[in-house]
Amino acid sequence: MVFSSVFFLFLFLPVALAVYYVVPTIRGKNAWLLLASLFFYSWGELRYLPLLLTSIGMNYVFGLLVGRAAKAGIGRKAWVVAAVTANLGYLVYFKYWVFLLTNAAAVLGTLGRKITVPRIALPLGISFFTFHALSYILDVARGHVQPQKSPFRLALYISLFPQLVAGPIIRYGHVADELAVRKHTLDDFAYGIYRFSVGLAKKVLIANVVGVVADGCFKLPPTALTSVHATLGVVCYTLQIYFDFSGYSDMAIGLGRMFGFHFRENFDLPYVATSITDFWKRWHISLTSWFRDYLYVPLTGNQFWVPPWRSYSAIFVVFVLCGFWHGASWTFVAWGALHGTMLVAERAALLRWLVRLPRVVQNLYAMLFVMAGWILFRSDSFSGAAAYVRAIFHLRDWAQVSWASLAGVINPEGWFALVVGVVGAMRLQARWLPGRLLYRSPEGTSWAASPAGVLVVLSLLVVSFMKLASSSFNPFIYYRF
Repeated sequence: MVFSSVFFLFLFLPVALAVYYVVPTIRGKNAWLLLASLFFYSWGELRYLPLLLTSIGMNYVFGLLVGRAAKAGIGRKAWVVAAVTANLGYLVYFKYWVFLLTNAAAVLGTLGRKITVPRIALPLGISFFTFHALSYILDVARGHVQPQKSPFRLALYISLFPQLVAGPIIRYGHVADELAVRKHTLDDFAYGIYRFSVGLAKKVLIANVVGVVADGCFKLPPTALTSVHATLGVVCYTLQIYFDFSGYSDMAIGLGRMFGFHFRENFDLPYVATSITDFWKRWHISLTSWFRDYLYVPLTGNQFWVPPWRSYSAIFVVFVLCGFWHGASWTFVAWGALHGTMLVAERAALLRWLVRLPRVVQNLYAMLFVMAGWILFRSDSFSGAAAYVRAIFHLRDWAQVSWASLAGVINPEGWFALVVGVVGAMRLQARWLPGRLLYRSPEGTSWAASPAGVLVVLSLLVVSFMKLASSSFNPFIYYRF
């Protein structure tokens, strides 16, 4: 089930909200929200519902065992290793086993041996609910949170439908109190509608539209792929992946607010970054902070001072695994290694040189690198990525291009979405819109909508609904991760 679908918007969400607010007690609200979340997951992945429930039950037991061992001071490490192994075993089997066997078969094939590679479908959201479970177990082991005694509350944390299949990755400690007691205010509900509406518009009116252009450019045969088409394609994909995923995050945050949960931000205008280091402080914040706290810190020994070689190697390993987390493909691994290499270079010396340059030059450097990385991220193979990059550098094509040749991949709606997307990805979105669509109370404790804000939000909803009615099914990019 997709947030930007007619069924979700006009049936599932209204029913979920109506029953939720009719139920009087927090226990009843949690029970209803858990049932709604399991139904949400079952809508597209019924056969994998037992997998999700098994993961929840397994981690509930592991959480109690790790908490008890940590309190007793005996056996904590063994239970943590068992929990991590079990969770990663799930993830490796369903997401990476076919990839590993395929590569093994290729190697053994040169030696005259054959391996039968099974067909294993990827369960929806397995990367996200596995990382939720792992963060819970590791935080219990570190003493940051207490083990959850109620299996239903832990099940709600892991399966809560706004963040179940594509994040953000919510830490248990961030919502532990709200699982037990939470307030429901009109301010929060209104803000939730605002964030959801903005996210829906990002997805439907920008991401989906420029995504069609990007798909058309990336699918062109090499003989028809000019430098202009290739450049247009990567610019549109750069906008598509940002507005698609940040739109989902906005909708998840908005839905959370409607149900009384306060999720943390997942994006902070990544395309205004002045370096790759700055970019990763702004892009998919919940994932990068997860890798920082649960992988980078242990690799560096959790010390105040870390030798440079150890820090650099940890950064590289983290980003190789970050790339691999996105998908079982060597192109994703290479994409992660590319970013890891540049982060090491910036930390070693490059960043000290970059800060001396004008800000616009710093941003241009960061964006050119990020966009080059998106080519690799988007491509199915290294040869495809290389051919696409070669096409971009055929600069003579710019003198020969005609509007008629571009009409095959982009229409007026696409041009409009492209311009709005470029402007929206800059500071306008964060600095101008909230300040004019919302205002804070004098006490600084609540938000309220201005009359203009109400009109804009309603307009976004109406236009988004109209676009949905005329478009086909278009899932979020991060659903496949």
